[in-house]
Amino acid sequence: MINPRLRSKTLWRYYWDSVLNKSRDTLMSGMKIRVSGLTDVGLKRDNNQDYFIVDENLGLFVLADGMGGHLGGEVASQIASETIQTVVKENSVKKGATPPGEILQAAYSYACQAVYNRSQEDAKLKGMGTTAVSILMDGKTLYVANVGDSRCYLIHPPYIWQMTEDHSLLNEQIRAGLVKPEHAPLFTARNVITRSVGFEETVVADVVEREVTEGDYLLLCSDGLSGLVSDRRICDVCLTLPFDDVAPRLIEEAKRNGGDDNITVIFLKP
Repeated sequence: MINPRLRSKTLWRYYWDSVLNKSRDTLMSGMKIRVSGLTDVGLKRDNNQDYFIVDENLGLFVLADGMGGHLGGEVASQIASETIQTVVKENSVKKGATPPGEILQAAYSYACQAVYNRSQEDAKLKGMGTTAVSILMDGKTLYVANVGDSRCYLIHPPYIWQMTEDHSLLNEQIRAGLVKPEHAPLFTARNVITRSVGFEETVVADVVEREVTEGDYLLLCSDGLSGLVSDRRICDVCLTLPFDDVAPRLIEEAKRNGGDDNITVIFLKP
């Protein structure tokens, strides 16, 4: 299990060498999965408010992008991620009792309450919240849960699909026909999210279920990547580079394009 938080270049180098740049082959729920996770503070932020968890035993992958001041975002993303992991773990003991999709929905509910409660206890954390996108594997079936604008992509040569829907003001404007997709980079409020974990007491996650097929790849990322690297380019990198090089290259390209936010990637090959 890896759940890193990077706050300095010193830690960045340590994790790069010892943990994050090493992909893993693991057997989860009867399916062998290769996974690589990487996070970077970017070029313009002082701290990293992204947080991710890779839990091989549970077949669980969680990525959160916090918001709420210098400290609040870090706290919110960690609390939400670890609460989701805890709820899934507790329910996995009673395997078969509750459908995986319902477990994820409950996990998000508990995570939302946990973040909200913590924000009420400390004035410095008031108003904090976080995105959260998760994959839970159950045999050859994957369950994707999402709140906010962190994304899950399905890549199957030669195509890429965004499995999650952004809960953002920009996406609402696009769906309403008020902003054209090609004008999205110019939208001044493109980082405003309309649904988050912990800003309010309750939240409902979007949950999608899909069977895994031969040749599928999955990518979880924060908007530090998706906001700066096109879907087409993400697809090209995932399909043309050696597996271990994908996450570092995607982060490198986001930084080359400005690196104005924290960047986190989890890349999976079921």
